[in-house]
Amino acid sequence: MDYTMFPPEYFIVDPSTSPSLTSSFHSANNSPVQDGNMEVDSPAPVAGQLKNGDIDESLYSRQLYVLGHEAMKRMSSSHVLIAGLRGLGAEIAKNIALAGVKSLTLFDPKPTAISDLSSQFFLHPDDVGKPRATVTAPRVAELNPYTPVSVHPSENLTADLAQLRRYQVVVLTCTPLKDQLTISEYCHENGIFLVVTDIFGLFGSIFTDYGKNFSVIDATGETPVAGIVAGIDSDGLVSALDETRHGLEDGDYVTFSELQGMEELNGSEPRKITVKGPYTFSIGDVSNLGQYKRGGLYTQVKMPKSINFQPLSKQLKKPELLISDYAKFDRPQQLHIGFQALHNFASHHDGKLPRPYNDEDASEILNCAKSLTGEGDEKIELDEKLLRELSYQARGDLSPMAAFFGGLAAQEVLKSVSGKFHPIVQWLYFDSLESLPISVTRSEELCKPLNTRYDGQIAVFGKEFQDKLANVKQFLVGAGAIGCEMLKSWAMIGLATGPRGKISVADMDQIERSNLNRQFLFRPKDVGRLKSECAAEAVQAMNPDLKGKIAIFRDRVGPETEHVFNENFWEELDGVTNALDNVDARQYVDRRCVFFRKPLLDSGTLGTKGNTQIVLPHLTESYSSSQDPPEQSFPQCTLRSFPNKIEHTIAWAKERFHQYFVGPPETVNLYLTQPKYIEHTLKQSGNEIPTLQSIRDFLVTEKPLTFDDCIVWAREQFEKEYNNAIQQLLYNFPKDSTTSSGAPFWSGPKRAPDALKFSASNPTHLGFVIAAANLHAFNYGIKSSSGIYEDHYKKVMDHMIIPEFSPNPTVKIQADDNEPDPNAQPAGSNFDDNDELQQIVSMLPSPKSLPGFKLEPVEFEKDDDSNYHIDFITAASNLRAENYAIAQADRHKTKFIAGKIIPAIATTTALVTGLVVMELYKIIDGKDDLEQYKNGFVNLALPFFGFSEPIASPKGKYLSKTGEVTIDRLWDRFEVEDITLQAFLDDFSNKGLDIMMLSSGVSLLYASFYPANKLRDRLGLKLSELVETISKKPIPDHQKNVIFECTCEDQSLNDVEVPYIMLKLSK
Repeated sequence: MDYTMFPPEYFIVDPSTSPSLTSSFHSANNSPVQDGNMEVDSPAPVAGQLKNGDIDESLYSRQLYVLGHEAMKRMSSSHVLIAGLRGLGAEIAKNIALAGVKSLTLFDPKPTAISDLSSQFFLHPDDVGKPRATVTAPRVAELNPYTPVSVHPSENLTADLAQLRRYQVVVLTCTPLKDQLTISEYCHENGIFLVVTDIFGLFGSIFTDYGKNFSVIDATGETPVAGIVAGIDSDGLVSALDETRHGLEDGDYVTFSELQGMEELNGSEPRKITVKGPYTFSIGDVSNLGQYKRGGLYTQVKMPKSINFQPLSKQLKKPELLISDYAKFDRPQQLHIGFQALHNFASHHDGKLPRPYNDEDASEILNCAKSLTGEGDEKIELDEKLLRELSYQARGDLSPMAAFFGGLAAQEVLKSVSGKFHPIVQWLYFDSLESLPISVTRSEELCKPLNTRYDGQIAVFGKEFQDKLANVKQFLVGAGAIGCEMLKSWAMIGLATGPRGKISVADMDQIERSNLNRQFLFRPKDVGRLKSECAAEAVQAMNPDLKGKIAIFRDRVGPETEHVFNENFWEELDGVTNALDNVDARQYVDRRCVFFRKPLLDSGTLGTKGNTQIVLPHLTESYSSSQDPPEQSFPQCTLRSFPNKIEHTIAWAKERFHQYFVGPPETVNLYLTQPKYIEHTLKQSGNEIPTLQSIRDFLVTEKPLTFDDCIVWAREQFEKEYNNAIQQLLYNFPKDSTTSSGAPFWSGPKRAPDALKFSASNPTHLGFVIAAANLHAFNYGIKSSSGIYEDHYKKVMDHMIIPEFSPNPTVKIQADDNEPDPNAQPAGSNFDDNDELQQIVSMLPSPKSLPGFKLEPVEFEKDDDSNYHIDFITAASNLRAENYAIAQADRHKTKFIAGKIIPAIATTTALVTGLVVMELYKIIDGKDDLEQYKNGFVNLALPFFGFSEPIASPKGKYLSKTGEVTIDRLWDRFEVEDITLQAFLDDFSNKGLDIMMLSSGVSLLYASFYPANKLRDRLGLKLSELVETISKKPIPDHQKNVIFECTCEDQSLNDVEVPYIMLKLSK
């Protein structure tokens, strides 16, 4: 087509207005190019950016928690060019489009080849022969309506370099080294950021050049450290309160506030610190600042860092290398030479790379590399075997390598235009040679192209391994962000496409709009559909070979669905891949994999951080073998009376949300539906009075009849929480109070509060009333405030009379968490003798008098901006922060903390998935050498890459009659048939193990100390009969085994830890 007819900025595809361009994943035959013409629209509806530079938080919410608003705004004003649209270029384009930039332009006039489909997931078989950029652009455009996508109007990037000036970033893939050098010089001189990246089989590299004096605004992305000052001495040594670790590092900068004494430090320029210990740091000379008295806060300040980049021409000669794997410390230098040799080879062979597994071409590569090794002390000793392998694989095009470098390169693009996170300086090389199969033969004949979509993979692994991949049965648990990426990679590598292959996908969740920013198989029209169904449809359109090969499960994988995911299901699997975002679900799947002895690939992301773990039967520990640290919790005394940071007030506000809108309605419903609720339930709770009071309030004294009643109730809660409670606290502990030691009571972490006076003109005050009134109305099914304006709320409140508060001298308040709570309700209170309880009970209406009546508890949902949930928590938290003079948090931050949102970005997800699939190759190959596997830990912000050998499973020993026996404590088990208990005991005795106790679940089946008459009836029972008799429950029909635990002694008469026992049932 004639590109020159379109201005380069306005060749834009709008998926929302071009029906023929939607659902390219879901309809492989729906080509956007017809008769040589692409449908295009004006840019206005496409750009679609929100007014005033605002960001669509419903779409970008998870990414915003990674990058922040300022970085996102800088990104959204940037124009990016990507050259080269094989698999790697497509990955980068996908990640950048999802992230959201001002415009994305693609360049690749070369015709699509069938081998491109090895990793280029936007292409279809009927695209062969068409320009890659032309067919790819509209499909990338579908990913994000806020990112216009165009095709660069040129056949040659170097023909008119001035065209590059319209871009802030240029990304080069599949570009000859000669062109790379030309473009690099131009970009370096003209302030255009440059990223160059390539993959050759299992090898890959990335180079960055962001010019002179590039400024990194935030190198780590971590939340700035803050703490309370305990003291500052005359030498400038700052001590943290209560020996709390300050978390600072040498060279960090801090500012101070609220200091008494040394007040000149408050709000002064950031001061550079030197760490003196985990609880102390020095801020230098303070001799002219007076003497520290008390109080104060320190806060870390992120200072910009300036980096000078060199152009490619200089870096080729003397590279600055970032190590990606410290077990391969010398490899980057080898590959730096090897990659140049590949480019040199291509320049002498009409742009063609060495043929797969061809020794003649490999020798030419080796000779070229020798000429590049330098002289004298700088001469590099070449690894000939490594360079030959690089030559063998040069034409390889692997989806997981494209995913790894596609995520990495896209993140570098985002760093360059946002200044957020530390860039790669300036080279990174990575390989996964351990993924090469050893169970099959590789040769030039077996690796030659077959004119199939898998040729890029066959070039590396050979045809035999491709057939092996095609006949795998794999289970994917979860079809969210990682699940989408995983299915895409599996489709590209041809997993389960053979006659015996099968992919099972389980996910019960529905697609939400916030998913679209990183779960790239889904489109806006898919919102509300099941993830598992939609993802399966999308990848079958990507690779039609998968049609009929994917089984979809709409169930959660857990104990309650073991009749669905039964023994037959698990036993036929070759492996399992987790794509889950919660620990409990991952641990359950892990336990099932250990039980059925199936390899498990687990991974997770947290913003720019990612990890991968490989679980191998009889070789490694399992996912559950190690535990994450528990979630941070706050002392109740701190939340109730003494908050000192915004996290405390948000936690308090979320508790109030539950106490107002969730707990009491649930309790009321139990009272109305459960017979004798008061007699049976409350006697056991030890919390009778508050529970009965809430039932009384919600059914009698505070029951609203109209929405105006809900407004009144909300205004009363404001007064109760932010005025009366604070006045009571200050009555108990006046601002001039002292402790028993004479120290000021309100010091250190205790901040003296002030009561609030309600003002309807204060948006936070009014916002609290509006949100609380609507949620209270929801509880009662009262028509909410749709159409009610703020003036109506104000009018209702103007007619209210708020009584003056008088502190109660009998109220006691806990001053410290180490003290007993003076208001704690004594357990087992005497129900009948308590007049107060009887009085409350007498006020309650009989459940029979309210037939059919029930309240609607609020179910917390953080992502619905119209339901008032986050509005209430934000207002409630900020009002409490106002009480205590704590810096307030906006709605965005409050939602993040209260909703326990996991920050996420597509770049990390893609990279982590690439690492997982490279481990999958090893599992399918059947490798049993633990050293060949790698658990991965990455942080793209730093950037940091760490790889380690998986930890071996724990081993144990016991003394049998024939000698010492070694057992695997995780993977081994004793398997027995359905024999009698006596035969079972005899069998173990022959092994040298005397059973002391035998149990199944909570049922104790046998104990050596049982009297003979108790054992007599049991010893003759079959084990299955014994279980059913003691548990008084039948074994479910779908269950093919029963698990026993035992304690026993070995021949040394010592207690020994042995594996569990599995009773196999013949069903």
